Amino acid sequence: MLEAILIDLFSLPANLQNNIQVLLHNTLEAIEKCSAIHAPCVYVMCCQRQGSERKGEQEFLLAALRGFQSLKKRLEVVCAQTTAAALYTIKQRLDEKDLSIIKVIVPTLRKDLMKVYIDYLFTAVYQFEFEDLQVISDSENLQIFEHQHEGQILPSQEVALIRSEIQMYLESLPSLKGELTILRSSLIPDDIFLHGFTTRTGGISYIPTLSSCNLFSSSKRRDPQVVVKENLRRLANVAGFNPETFHRVKVDHANAVCIMGKTEPDDYDGIVTDQKGVTLAAPGADCIPVLFADPVRRACGAAHSGWKGTLLGVSMATVNAMVSEYGCNVKDILVVLGPSVGPCCYKLPHESAKEFHRIDPKCVRLFDSANPYIDIRRATR
Repeated sequence: MLEAILIDLFSLPANLQNNIQVLLHNTLEAIEKCSAIHAPCVYVMCCQRQGSERKGEQEFLLAALRGFQSLKKRLEVVCAQTTAAALYTIKQRLDEKDLSIIKVIVPTLRKDLMKVYIDYLFTAVYQFEFEDLQVISDSENLQIFEHQHEGQILPSQEVALIRSEIQMYLESLPSLKGELTILRSSLIPDDIFLHGFTTRTGGISYIPTLSSCNLFSSSKRRDPQVVVKENLRRLANVAGFNPETFHRVKVDHANAVCIMGKTEPDDYDGIVTDQKGVTLAAPGADCIPVLFADPVRRACGAAHSGWKGTLLGVSMATVNAMVSEYGCNVKDILVVLGPSVGPCCYKLPHESAKEFHRIDPKCVRLFDSANPYIDIRRATR
């Protein structure tokens, strides 16, 4: 079922106000007639112009919106200086309402352009369908569209401009939930290894179920890769590493380890290197991010250790890789466990709890219950 409609008036010339007013009125009238029972949210996207020109444009838009009582509470005009800013604002509105099925009513010759913006700013969680917004006018007024025809592949230079526009807008956004914070361990010598653990603050991810400093994007999440990339850029600026040489494990909740410089496995939860100038990372939340550093051989590693990876020995597999690849001595390897779920709050079914009990009975609390509490930190240590 259609949940939202986006009407793109962004690049229509201001001197077409009368035509646009009629066009918008007719479009909304058709939406209202077809949506008597389940009225979708409607967003009208337009360019924010300066001074009196801006005021006049808003007035003519508001005039076109009058009389649509059934859409009144579900209709919003979003004015912004760039397409990226307008579309990202609408994305926030969609996410606040948990809406995913959207019809985009867009001028025919701007459709391919809009699809590029959507590809960068949205993920596979959303479903888009497109409908042509037919603008009747003389060719002089529509010269803005003449260089591009529907169905053509946009020139690479134009795609690069769109990416740059999106990046500049995201860089301008304020940090959420506080400043970006990095937790460091006194165990690892700073003069040899740059290291740390992020917290949930300082990024631009506004999705409530994610931290503002979210560093992971997938087709199942609403946070697009461009937002994750901006979070990483901000983290790199604060921490002092190069985001272009940033390598994160490909989580499989198992015990495979990637050796930097060798063939990369499809999935792995540990990664090691002795190369300078690269940054290794492992995600954590409930699961533990574990860092390994050998100041003698100057080798390091990172691992993602959830309950499955803990039972499969991903941390020891990472240690073994450092020993076999770089000649590290186990006694020289420093290991730091990052923030994770605590023993107060983590439960597993009794069958899984048995495995932790075998590691150390103190890893399990209320062992005889159906879902005992598990201490994955102690099990990893």
